[in-house]
Amino acid sequence: MAFINTPNIHQKEGVPLITLDKVKLDLESGAGKVNILKGINLEICAGDSVSIVGPSGAGKTSLLMVIAGIEAISSGKILISNNDLTNLSEDKLARFRRDNVGIVFQAFRLIPSMTALENVALPLEMAGEKHAFSRARKGLELVNLLDRETHYPDQLSGGEQQRIAIARAFVKKPKILLADEPTGNLDEKTGEATINLLFDLQASYGATLILITHDQHLAKKCSRTLSMLDGLLSEN
Repeated sequence: MAFINTPNIHQKEGVPLITLDKVKLDLESGAGKVNILKGINLEICAGDSVSIVGPSGAGKTSLLMVIAGIEAISSGKILISNNDLTNLSEDKLARFRRDNVGIVFQAFRLIPSMTALENVALPLEMAGEKHAFSRARKGLELVNLLDRETHYPDQLSGGEQQRIAIARAFVKKPKILLADEPTGNLDEKTGEATINLLFDLQASYGATLILITHDQHLAKKCSRTLSMLDGLLSEN
């Protein structure tokens, strides 16, 4: 398996929703500049599911962060749904994420002082949605946790917290779902149930899924698998 940084990694059919062109990410450290992403070329079509596997430190999470517009790239271009992320201001990037991207993290990242319902409603409230709480209740119903709407994160199991995080990610009906080791903090049985829910919702909403995982079994559930090593991608 050769790792490459010049040819595009693309799907043969369909119009790309996500295009990365020669994307590089350099970050400063105490030891000097570190090359995190080394010229990534990638195309992902709408509705596709793509897993990214590779060792810790390979650049997988950084790749998700630049696709989400959270981390600014050093050079290259990122085009998503006709938006050139490299030319957007911080305010426009925030609106882009709000309108297009849902993110599920390994660490759940729920707000501890908010109930399950409030956590799910938060992105809708930030978007000025008038019916944020009624939509959030529907989101909780989708993940079978409506009966836990008044519970705080520390009153929920790990699996329940991750399902709340999934509901929060999907409640905006995002075009793109980014999942960073979503089962990493869950036991095998809970993790399997959680990932089945994730894929069911992805199919129902027609979202484009990019999934980071160390689990090869989980990676194979996606229609495509990419490997990442030392800031470079290859198609399996």
